[in-house]
Amino acid sequence: MPQRANLDKQPGDVATMFDGVARRYDLMNDLMTLGQVRRWRRAVLAAIDPQPGELVLDLAAGTGTSSEPIARAGAIPFPTDMSIGMLAEGSRRYPGLHFVAGDGLRLPYRDGSFDAVTISYGLRNVHDTEAGLAEMLRVTRPGGRVVVAEFSAPTWPPFRAAYNFYMGTVMPRLQPISSNAAAYDYLIESIMAWPDQATLAAMMRKVGWRGVQWKNLSGGIVAIHRGWAA
Repeated sequence: MPQRANLDKQPGDVATMFDGVARRYDLMNDLMTLGQVRRWRRAVLAAIDPQPGELVLDLAAGTGTSSEPIARAGAIPFPTDMSIGMLAEGSRRYPGLHFVAGDGLRLPYRDGSFDAVTISYGLRNVHDTEAGLAEMLRVTRPGGRVVVAEFSAPTWPPFRAAYNFYMGTVMPRLQPISSNAAAYDYLIESIMAWPDQATLAAMMRKVGWRGVQWKNLSGGIVAIHRGWAA
């Protein structure tokens, strides 16, 4: 399986691409997932289990949709993203959150800064997946945790065939609604190229995450991987 799924995109290209879809990004997520993304977000929040006063790095936070519930739970989120357009839109929607511009391969934080690190649907956009996972480990305190939510491989063959049909035929028809159809071509391709559950777990273990496990959502369309820092 591929070590990265950003195809021929370089980090700057990906950031610019997301700048162009920031306004409609969350709307398109709802449409493309038939509303399932909201249930997935709740599952991710439960996996993070943010506690009052904890410092939580929300990487690839985009417009802050995933960070706001962390703040409501009493933890202190650090929504971080490469896309200035996403950060600007997030600051407009959630002025109470402190958004940070940062590259997943060179995070602007000290070693062991966070109790938890999470990334939802953004790891496949990091140019070097293993290096990104290692950088997330660097900024996590000993005993801290990581939660990775990402599109994955449906586990039941008939459902996998239906999913592939949906991705290849139905999702492209939603592109006219978006503000950047080419960006959604890339998103579909990157999802289909992404490693399966076991492969991602092996990559996490390789860079030093301990106790790695995963949970499938919606039959494996999405998987939540968790691990702990030694």
